[in-house]
Amino acid sequence: MAAPEPTLVDRRPGPAEITADVLAGLSMRPRSLPSKYFYDARGSTLFEAITRQPEYYLTGAEHALLRATLPRIAARVGPQARVVEYGSGSGRKTGLLLRALDDAVAYTPVEISRTALLDSVRALAGDFPTVEMLPVCADFTVLPPLPAPRRAAGRTLFFFPGSTLGNFTGRAAVALLEGMRAAMAPQGMALIGIDLDKDPATIEAAYNDAAGVTAAFTLNLLARLNREIGSDFDLSGFAHRARYARAAQRIETCLVSQRAQRVHVGGQAFDFVRGQAIRVEYSHKYDDAGFAAMASAAGLRVSGAWDAPRRMFGLRLLQPL
Repeated sequence: MAAPEPTLVDRRPGPAEITADVLAGLSMRPRSLPSKYFYDARGSTLFEAITRQPEYYLTGAEHALLRATLPRIAARVGPQARVVEYGSGSGRKTGLLLRALDDAVAYTPVEISRTALLDSVRALAGDFPTVEMLPVCADFTVLPPLPAPRRAAGRTLFFFPGSTLGNFTGRAAVALLEGMRAAMAPQGMALIGIDLDKDPATIEAAYNDAAGVTAAFTLNLLARLNREIGSDFDLSGFAHRARYARAAQRIETCLVSQRAQRVHVGGQAFDFVRGQAIRVEYSHKYDDAGFAAMASAAGLRVSGAWDAPRRMFGLRLLQPL
């Protein structure tokens, strides 16, 4: 029996919410902009292009690891799973998961880019006609109630691939995992992708590709803000910078002012000096002890661990304590 047509739950942030977030970030020291606003239609396209750059090892390593391990992971998950994915993007990895699972009941992607969400759901619905598609367009850090599938599910599996968890710091990362634990019920699971700590030169190269795609992706954030909330960032006045902070085990990505300049947002003016940075993203890398401690703080335990060759990437299966 074919699944019903997908019904979109649309909770996209509007201009007022985006403006408030930007004003709050630019009023901080150091200044920041929320990385969740990278993903308009162009940002999503640019990110997909990043994943195909030769320096960006993460996607290739994760895809190979998923293909090698999903039969074992699916056996642990069991039949009739309901899959919830945060930041689903193009859904390329999702297809691998749904194909491996035994009679998946429903799929709920939670994605802030409406274009990417609808494109991926259309493609997956064609490939998996018996899986009910329940898309949610929203910021997954402030998740609305999830739509219930029509068929009863054996368990809920949260799928969070691509090392997106690494974009969250300390307490925020724990809070995100706590939200998963609360929504998955005692028998639920979460399959998390994590980038593992390794040679800093390899890591830095992944965020500074020679073709400049990552730089274009970062600067597109400013273009989106200009278009959607009427700010006046001069894209030629800012440059992409991504450096690995060894002590913090993370890439720190910034937009750096190339001159003294003034930017207007929401009726307020913000002055920049040459070299002043706006932090736009962290990308944390993990070791086993640190990740296990973070999971434990969220009430979860690592019940399965798989690493790509040379520890280029990792998958971790989590269950409630």
